[in-house]
Amino acid sequence: MHMSRQTRGIGLVLGSAASNQTGAALGAMAFPTLTPVGVVAVRQIVTAVALMATIRPRVRGLTRRQWLPIIGLAVVFGVMNLGLYSAVDRIGLGLAVTLEFLGPLTIAVCGARGTVSVGCALTAALGVVTLTRPGPTTDYVGIGFALIAALSWACYILLNRSVGRLVPGVQGSALAGLVAAGVWMPIAIGWLLTHRPTVTALVLAGLCGVLSSIVPYVTDLTALRWIPAHLFGTLTSINPVWAALIGVIVLGQRLGGLEWIGIGLIVVSNAAALVAHRGADAGDDHQDDRRQPQGTGRLSEQHPAGDGGDDRFEAEQHSEHVPRQTA
Repeated sequence: MHMSRQTRGIGLVLGSAASNQTGAALGAMAFPTLTPVGVVAVRQIVTAVALMATIRPRVRGLTRRQWLPIIGLAVVFGVMNLGLYSAVDRIGLGLAVTLEFLGPLTIAVCGARGTVSVGCALTAALGVVTLTRPGPTTDYVGIGFALIAALSWACYILLNRSVGRLVPGVQGSALAGLVAAGVWMPIAIGWLLTHRPTVTALVLAGLCGVLSSIVPYVTDLTALRWIPAHLFGTLTSINPVWAALIGVIVLGQRLGGLEWIGIGLIVVSNAAALVAHRGADAGDDHQDDRRQPQGTGRLSEQHPAGDGGDDRFEAEQHSEHVPRQTA
């Protein structure tokens, strides 16, 4: 039976999320030897090599205005991954990934309007309290690392939008990966020389880069050709659930009933905020179209044919959903 393009797109997004979290779990298995810093260093380099080999971005001709958000994106890559893996090392994969989702959730809530945004924010706050259950035994350092990753992800979304508008296609993300690898290369060399990693640990960190960066990059960009961006964003809310399940299966990190409830509350609030955000954007687009003269449109005005506008428009529409280099 022939599957529709949308069905295949949905399958790719769900498979991408599973690959992403499986890679994170494999990376966590290398923590005893490499520590989170070593895993992030190896992963950044593996990802950059793959991106440069497949995309081959043009370095020459970029202006200072284009380079600034690219460099910012490279910094965010490292902080986001290091914050997340440090959190995973202390509080587990499921809890760390769920708290990290507060970053895009904040962006979505700010884009939604009225009671929906308030309801999503309150639901997410309840989920955080249920998930972390603040008390004397709470690992506040681990939660802090996860919140740093969440803030970095929010910054990533905003910077990726800027890069998508200023640099054609996905070359901006590839260049950011190259800059990040340049920063992490000396860290990786120094770290590996002082920590004497095993071959197994290096393989696990390399697989982490493949499964959590390269596979999602390819599958997500393919999925975005088959399904709308808003559906893609909503489906990515499954990541915390995958993280919790894979944490149980691969790492043996058991979660209690309250923790599952907390994950569910944050996932639901994230999906609802994304849907509401999309609805608000659609309403704005409809009003803008009504104000424009017949026969004109924002796409044709902003990106006339022949100047590469289609690539820039596609990058702008999907820049928020370009696969990030994180678990």
